[in-house]
Amino acid sequence: MKNHWITRIQGTIFVKVQGKGVERYINNLVRHNIFIWNVKRVGTETLTFYISVHDLHNLRRASRRTECHVTFVKGQGLPFYAKRFMLNLGFAIGTFLFFLMLILLSNMTWRIDVAGASPETEHQIKQTLEEIGVRKGKFQFLTPTPEIIQKELTYQLENITWIGVELQGTSYQLQVVEKNEPEETESVGPQHLVAKKSGTIVKQFVEEGKSIVGVNQFVKKGDMLVSGLIGKEDEYSAVSARGVVFAETWYDTIVEVPLTTEFTVLTGEENRRFGLSFGEFTIPIWGFWLEKFSSSYTDTFSKPLYIWKWQLPLSIKDSTEVQTEVGTRTYKKDEAVDRAIEIGEETILSKLPEEAEIKNYKIRQQKVESGKVNVTIIFQVIENIAEAQPIVQGDKNDRTD
Repeated sequence: MKNHWITRIQGTIFVKVQGKGVERYINNLVRHNIFIWNVKRVGTETLTFYISVHDLHNLRRASRRTECHVTFVKGQGLPFYAKRFMLNLGFAIGTFLFFLMLILLSNMTWRIDVAGASPETEHQIKQTLEEIGVRKGKFQFLTPTPEIIQKELTYQLENITWIGVELQGTSYQLQVVEKNEPEETESVGPQHLVAKKSGTIVKQFVEEGKSIVGVNQFVKKGDMLVSGLIGKEDEYSAVSARGVVFAETWYDTIVEVPLTTEFTVLTGEENRRFGLSFGEFTIPIWGFWLEKFSSSYTDTFSKPLYIWKWQLPLSIKDSTEVQTEVGTRTYKKDEAVDRAIEIGEETILSKLPEEAEIKNYKIRQQKVESGKVNVTIIFQVIENIAEAQPIVQGDKNDRTD
């Protein structure tokens, strides 16, 4: 006997037979080795039963010389389901493409609005957005997150104090607070200029007040450089001393440099993979065939999908795997000392005003301990040492002739 389960997968047909002699018709089918099952009498001259699709041709041939009327009511099984699917395939594809286009269009950037910025700053912001991949018509899941956009704009644009980035549907809303450079204001009250540290005077430029020191003169911290009291004795007037006094100062620093160090570098190779996430489950979409690097780090972020302003329970997972290599750097002693000098210069300059400069340096001590070179360096720096000191009203002792 045939396996009913396999037969139903291959396809079955529900048949209705009407007329006189339906019993003889059934017996004739059996004689032709046509397998039938679930035979039921519906009326005095009507029977129903099932046959396999493979016996359809034999049944047609056996029914040619019969007085009965044979009706094929319906088909069941994989062939018929496939036929129905193909008949509805166009509608299914159209429906799928409609929702796909709706989702894609709802996840594209159509507007970028900038508020609170001058036209010049707005132009700079849009140029920077273009450089980091944020532009109209681009899919949002291929652009950085609002947090990353905010960090990049704050880092690259020096004329803004703060910028807020918010994604609202298909548009980015940027709120900008620009830096307002304060105008230079005159000193509130009379003042002297005194030395904020010891040093040897190199040059000076006095805008207001009376210079007290000369070039190549050594001054100590607190010594008066420019007096705010001008005029003759008993007829002097107090002014706000202004100017710059550059002096040669000295800084000691100790720098430690390992003779051997390991460091990680980027090779420039990267693999980018995309997936469609639903909760904790992710379906790979792109890049899943790429082999993983032996040494790498991966940046991953997810962007939810929207239909207009409604967030779907789906998100695009974007993973960027960056290849890395571990290298070893070995210094000779002289090379380590040179590197220590560079580090020392960078450290000193980071603590000084922009107009300061390093004139010279002297290595006081260098020694090797535990695989490291310890270097003590004295840096000779030219910097402005003048700072304001208010004049106490009526204090004549502050006057210097």
